[in-house]
Amino acid sequence: MHYREIIESIEKDLKALPKKLLQASEILAGNVDYEVAQTPAEVVYSEDKMRLLHYHRIAKKNLVHDTPVLIVYALINRHIMLDLEPGRSFVQNLLNEGLDVYIIDWGYPTGADRYLTLDDYLNYYLDKAVEKIKSDHAVDKINLMGICMGGTFNVIYTALHPEKVKNLITLATPTNFDVDEALLFLWAKKFDVDKIVDVLGNLPGDLANYLYLLVTPIDAINKYVRFADNIENKKMVSTFLRMEKWIFDSPDMSGAVFREYIGKLFQKNLLIKNRLRINDQKVELKNIRCPLLNVYGKNDYLAPPASSKPLAEAVGSKDIQTLAVDTGHVGIFVGSRSYKTICPKIVEWIRAR
Repeated sequence: MHYREIIESIEKDLKALPKKLLQASEILAGNVDYEVAQTPAEVVYSEDKMRLLHYHRIAKKNLVHDTPVLIVYALINRHIMLDLEPGRSFVQNLLNEGLDVYIIDWGYPTGADRYLTLDDYLNYYLDKAVEKIKSDHAVDKINLMGICMGGTFNVIYTALHPEKVKNLITLATPTNFDVDEALLFLWAKKFDVDKIVDVLGNLPGDLANYLYLLVTPIDAINKYVRFADNIENKKMVSTFLRMEKWIFDSPDMSGAVFREYIGKLFQKNLLIKNRLRINDQKVELKNIRCPLLNVYGKNDYLAPPASSKPLAEAVGSKDIQTLAVDTGHVGIFVGSRSYKTICPKIVEWIRAR
């Protein structure tokens, strides 16, 4: 493009900006639907900040598997991403496919929770949820599905409690943290995590969120430009606001967990090396012998393929399937590929086992 054409394009955009901002203010001040997590669910167990949700099964929908699925999400941001809006709900899609679905809501940690460790989250809260589901359904094992950090939690839990997990499904789950493909991984290696925890107590959710946004700052700006360009599209506006609600609904993270997660995984990479210990229990990935489905996005910059793929070679399972999807981190749970490809393949995989 010629220099003069560039200047004229900028001038045109600047002239249109006041009108776009006025339209945006009028629309946002109106009756815009941005409610999230609308799929009906019941709290069947709770302790401290943690709640176990059981989603209502769809009437007349035959179960494809007698064993229920427990979804574990990350401690940063909330599980509501998996139930963003009707038609773009990962949870709803799993229910539509005939699964019996539970999910853990970790809640909002406060200063009183700053000393909660990985042992507390895995061997107490997560284990309590697993035992509750086992008891209610009279089963010895459950299907365990993990998202991002929640997937890492599930990998550790399954290695420590292999007798309780029938099938393990990991999505966008990092297990090898010694990779250079993700800026966040490189930053984490240099964090003075002790100083952060000593000063702040817990990791503030807003601070973690800003770090995520800084990984791709241009994208963070461009999305607001696209929002202004599509301000008259009511459906797009609602989806945009729901995404923003999820992004900025960021709970704090227990200082002790943050210290362990960064120090032991990001900085020392102990998990994939089979040198991680949780309350003196050694985490041996070869103890994971149940069927494993490992799903990752080819364009995921938060949990890049190099961090997710090595899990398949590290576990002791003989039944392993890897699903590489042409999408990014969030695209695995939201968007057309999620409900057209990923959810059906997960259900098909579970049904066969």
